[in-house]
Formats: sequence, C-alpha cells, structure tokens
Amino acid sequence: MLEKIRDFVSQNPGLKARTIASRLGFERSPVSALLHAHKDIFQQDESSCWSLVPPAELRVEFSGKAWLTAKDVEKLLSKAGSPLDSPCQLVVFSLKEDSRMMLESLARLLALSNQLAHTGKTVVLDFTESRSTATYLDRLGFFDHLNVAIQVLPKRPKRGLSKQYRGNNDSVVEFRAIDPAREEGEIPRLLERSFVSCAGKSYSVAVMTILSELYSNVLEHSAASTLGFAGLQSYKAGRRIQAVISDNGRGIVGTLEPVLQQRYPKVAQKIADSKDHSGVALLKEVFSAGRISQVDADGRGLGLKRSREFAKKFRARISVRQRDFELRIHHSNDEVTFTHDTNLVRIEGTHICFDFMLDSPDGAL
Repeated sequence: MLEKIRDFVSQNPGLKARTIASRLGFERSPVSALLHAHKDIFQQDESSCWSLVPPAELRVEFSGKAWLTAKDVEKLLSKAGSPLDSPCQLVVFSLKEDSRMMLESLARLLALSNQLAHTGKTVVLDFTESRSTATYLDRLGFFDHLNVAIQVLPKRPKRGLSKQYRGNNDSVVEFRAIDPAREEGEIPRLLERSFVSCAGKSYSVAVMTILSELYSNVLEHSAASTLGFAGLQSYKAGRRIQAVISDNGRGIVGTLEPVLQQRYPKVAQKIADSKDHSGVALLKEVFSAGRISQVDADGRGLGLKRSREFAKKFRARISVRQRDFELRIHHSNDEVTFTHDTNLVRIEGTHICFDFMLDSPDGAL
C-alpha cells in the first residue's frame, strides 16, 4: 500500500487523505494512518493536503558519451528537474568517468551554476570520477569564472592553467569575462584571431562581423548585474569550431517583449498569430527581418540579422538559448531552417553559440 500511495501522491500532490483513499480504492482510516506514520516521506500543509517531502538535494549526473553536446545536457537537466525552480537548496552536478562537455554545454553549466549560487543555493560540482575533465576545465578558465561559493570535488584546481597557457594555443580562447556595463572590442578580436588561425584567412572579415554582432547584441540585451563570458574551442578530431558568448541578464526576448506592442505593433500581431512559442517566433523575426530593438534609434536591430546572413555563407549553425527555450538556425546550401526546443529548464540570460564544421560538404550540424 505504501508504494502505491507514494506513487499516487507523487503524481497528484495537494489532495486530502479521503480523496487519496477514494481514488486508490482504499479505506480512509488506514490511508490516513499510513500518511501520518511516514512523515519522512509525506508532508501535510495547513489545508490538510498531502505531498511528498522534497528531496534533500537535486542531483544531475552528466554521462552517456565521451563528448556531451548541448542537446545531451539539456535532456539530462530536464530529466532531473529545473535546479533554479526546485525546492532543493543543494544542487549537485556530477560529471561521470570518460564524459566531457562541448564548449556550448560548458557555457550553460557555468551560467546555471553561477545563477544558482547567486540565489543562495548550495552548489557542488563533482569531478571525483572525471579528474582529467577538471584539468581540461582549468585550462579553459572555467574555474576562473565560477562563483567562489561553489564547492568543487575532490578540490578546486589552484594551478591556474588558463593563465599559465593563455594565448599559447590558437585553438583555444579561454573564457573571458564580459562586463555588461562596458563593451570591449578585444573579446571579438580574440575570438576572430583564433578562428582564422584554425580555419584560414578567407574567413576573417565574415567571422569578425558575426562575432562582433553577436557580442554587441548580447551586451545590448543583457541588463545584467553580473559578469558574462565568452570563449572558443577548436576540436581537431571533428574539424569543428565553437565560439560561445553568454550573459546572465534578461535575454534578447526579455528586453524586446516589453516594447514590442508599442514600438512594433505589426510584429507583435504577427507573433500573436504565430503557432510557435512566442519567444521562438520573436527570435525568428529578429534573425530574419531585423529592425527590432529596445533602443529607439534608426539603423538599430540589424546586428543579429547580419550575423545570420554571414553565417549562411559558412553553412554554419547559430544556437540561441533563452530563459526556457532554444532556437537553432541551420544553414545548408542556400537554405535557412529554424528548429527549436521549448519547456527547457530555466537558465536566465542569453547564451549564443556559433558552431562551424570545417570541410563539411553541406554544413549540416
């Protein structure tokens, strides 16, 4: 009986004992007695409704393959539940043996971890079974930007490999801090220089345009009080380059939606009529037509459209992760297609990845 009641309450919280008994076909008295006898499993609110006692911690285990993509990480997060919205005050991220994350995935883990720490939750990153991965993250500068309150197991690296080897390898641009209050041209230039070194000089102008526009737009739509970051990694085995730009602010959609109806009523109506998720529809419009900006000035709002047009020449992919959804822009031959995922776990801000496959016949990523 206990297991049946626990499973039922898990799926139907907020019911009184008599309703639980009735739904399960049991007598009320033994159900009520069992609920009261297992206060370690069940809790009762002031209205005498029952639910399960929340777990002491929310644990997310990252495993399953050698290199975890952003899609892999999102699935594992969704399976565990939203850390920012969970009642659990302890959140543990554990990276298992022989598993590593692509740069796009690491950017999301770093942003989410810092946001959790900022809310006052206890966060643990457990690399006990993947110590080599901790060394790799140290080289990328991951720990340089990780909130100092976050516990790292078995211990936080202190060697500072990112500073020791900074600039020595063109296939890596260690995570660099982005100050939302101050735009720096150095970061896009660093990303462009590394990209061109790996891919060739013919990409210089286009890549600089893409990265500068993505960087500028992340800043424009940030409204964040904490630092963001950017980085690049070239993967020789797969002939793949990923550049990421992340912030912890309101996000592109979060800053544009409040001004849409007043400033762009036709666009607002188009989005309202769309069958897509409203945020997805808005981002599609931003990348397709442009001319949508929170700043009331001529010529604004074209940056993301320009970056997409240049990415089309590379047959590359741009992914844009927002609060609870992601839009992906794919380029193959002369075709541009959009795909998206909704109902993702909450991660504040804007997290953009420019993903490029060298020597790809059709650019499909």
